[in-house]
Amino acid sequence: MFAEIIVDVPLMQTDRPYTYRIPEEFETMLQVGMRVHVPFGKGDRLIQGIVIGFSESAGIETKDIVEVLDFSPVLHTEQLWLADELRKTVFSYKISLLKAMLPNLLNSSYDKIISQGVGLSDTDRQAIFGTKTSVHFSDLDIKKQARVMRLVQSGKIQVDYLARDKKQIKTEKWYRVFQDKLREVGISNRAKKRQALKEYLLQQDKPARLSTLRQDFSAENIRYFQEQGVMEVWEEEVSRTQAYFEGVKSVSALQLNSEQAIAVREIISEIGQASRTYLLEGVTGSGKTEVYLQVIDHVLKQGKTAIMLVPEISLTPQVTNRFIARFGQKVAILHSGLSDGEKYDEWRKIERGEAQVVVGARSAIFAPLKNIGAIIIDEEHEATYKQDSNPRYHARDVAKLRADYHRAVLVLGSATPSLESRARASKGVYGLLRLTKRANPQAHIPPVEIVDFREYIGQQEASNVTPVLLEKIKEKLVKKEQVVLMLNRRGYSSFVMCRDCGTVDECPNCDISLTLHMDTKTMNCHYCGYQKEIPRLCPNCQSRSIRYYGTGTQKAYDELAELLPEARILRMDVDTTRKKGSHEKILTAFGRGEADILLGTQMIAKGLDFPNVTLVGVLNADTALNLPDFRSSERTFQLLTQVAGRAGRADKAGEVVIQTYNPQHYAIAFAKEQDYEGFYRYEMGVRRSLGYPPYYYTVGLTLSHRSEELVVKKSFEVLKLLKENLTDQIQLLGPTPKPIARTHNLYHYQMIVKYRQEPQLSQVLNRVLDWSQEKENQELRVMIDHEPQNMM
Repeated sequence: MFAEIIVDVPLMQTDRPYTYRIPEEFETMLQVGMRVHVPFGKGDRLIQGIVIGFSESAGIETKDIVEVLDFSPVLHTEQLWLADELRKTVFSYKISLLKAMLPNLLNSSYDKIISQGVGLSDTDRQAIFGTKTSVHFSDLDIKKQARVMRLVQSGKIQVDYLARDKKQIKTEKWYRVFQDKLREVGISNRAKKRQALKEYLLQQDKPARLSTLRQDFSAENIRYFQEQGVMEVWEEEVSRTQAYFEGVKSVSALQLNSEQAIAVREIISEIGQASRTYLLEGVTGSGKTEVYLQVIDHVLKQGKTAIMLVPEISLTPQVTNRFIARFGQKVAILHSGLSDGEKYDEWRKIERGEAQVVVGARSAIFAPLKNIGAIIIDEEHEATYKQDSNPRYHARDVAKLRADYHRAVLVLGSATPSLESRARASKGVYGLLRLTKRANPQAHIPPVEIVDFREYIGQQEASNVTPVLLEKIKEKLVKKEQVVLMLNRRGYSSFVMCRDCGTVDECPNCDISLTLHMDTKTMNCHYCGYQKEIPRLCPNCQSRSIRYYGTGTQKAYDELAELLPEARILRMDVDTTRKKGSHEKILTAFGRGEADILLGTQMIAKGLDFPNVTLVGVLNADTALNLPDFRSSERTFQLLTQVAGRAGRADKAGEVVIQTYNPQHYAIAFAKEQDYEGFYRYEMGVRRSLGYPPYYYTVGLTLSHRSEELVVKKSFEVLKLLKENLTDQIQLLGPTPKPIARTHNLYHYQMIVKYRQEPQLSQVLNRVLDWSQEKENQELRVMIDHEPQNMM
């Protein structure tokens, strides 16, 4: 027997299965989806591979599989199919796609620790363990490894993965007592502690944690009874994520209003019937989450499973609490805020079928659930659902594939849907469901006031807060109500500039100005991580006329603290949320009323629900408006509408103040009226005239190299290849330098392919990948991005 194996070498020439002979010892146990170690290349170095199929014969002389790494498949048939499908549109190698579906712990260097389980025979125990209680799997010969695999599959041996430099599975020891044997053990009258332990054990007729014994009895005395064979000790896995479930009170379903009830009824009617996608367009506070919860409740009652995606880690604590309150231990959590060990624990929980509902961010779409009934993507318009590093998949596309595979419903929810999704709903490709009013009858969409920054230039001390907004904040503080302020930029100032010669302090590795961070007293590059001390003199003319320009959350925080010394302010941005659990800590403190003002970047704009927030202020609405990206107006409208929705979500009336230098811009004007439909019609006209999505599909190609001259030359080679092999129906833009033309000491040039139908495109782009790996291009980086979400 032979196995077809994808090896962990992400190159075009290795993007195919290799045939290896299966040693006789493993023939009956090896399954598709297991990982193995195989010799590869000239030096026959051992590398990891994944079994994707079997064959009866091999055309050429083959090498043997050296080691089987798993006792059951880590990838299912659906996931292998999914990798094949994604390979057609995500220009990444198959092994990279497969590895994206696995927790990091299974992609690292590790060994397996084998320990004795219940029911292991004396013969097997002696052959494998000898006098030890556990052994490393790698220390066993191939025959013993095969014997261990059979015993693991029958549940008589336990296996734990031990990663190098990473925690192993967290376990706790349990014991059980064999009462009949214990009574026969004689204890000397002088051994008072042993007598006491014997009396205690005689009362233990059920398994218990060993830690309860260790509180009162020494390890030596416990070991004595183990050696006498009257008590058995074993380890059980403990979930590292259990803390997320503790203290969450169970709640029942809420009463739906008529619009919510219609939405739930429509969605659940399709579960299991056929794959159907719905766009749930609901104003902020309309109760979309309750619709999701009730849909999932119906899914579970049908014996199926569900995935719920949210765009930000910062939203996960609030969302997971609501789901845990409704579904308890059936919930698993997957997002980048968890440690590798925690992710692995949750992955195992899902894999074993102990969790039926997965809540998480983008990567949770790959959760190894079976029999999926519903996939829900909240705030579906968010760019964070697109992976910006290899493999560059969009969670929405993966969700559609999985929904088709399981004949499940896919629900895309948003107050401000992406133009692509809304256009599909308009054409009937998606079902369109609307929630037009807030779920709480006492809650109303807050009025929005636009404040023109230009009217206050030179009239105010603070650069971030106009007198209008400051007065409203003071009113809320008097009423003991809370305020949310958003500024879409972290750090202290945008840049440092010399007023004498105009030199801006820039990163030596990137074409971007450094950002001042007062907490660390450093200038930081937000692209490559470069850091230096704050300059005292201009590096160009040695002048002392160094000044800070622009603004950031840290500077805004300092200004607010000076203007409102009595206010308690919490700051939430990338810098204040680096530590694990810091998102939840900040939001919990604000929810408890321990702060009056929550100041943050766009991470505070979405999904947060605090009943005492009655004022939302946008300090500068223009930060994303003039970026060189055709989606900048859409993103600005979505962000302003979303953050405005944080106000007036309960019985207290809310209001919104948006400060801007561009009050006449259509994105800001439509956001003021909270008019999504008006914005949609206007922006679709703009996109039609410019030939951008959703009227055209796009593919972005970026080439990077240390030499600008060489990257320009190679970019035109790629352009020539595309022109010669694609039809004249495509539009090719570029090559041009990217807006930020150099980062990490690499120059970046980009091209955009715009097309409606181009059947040869996938084949031609794979040729570009193949070309990029030729010897003369080894130091050239080529990135191919289907439907790029960020043109920066």
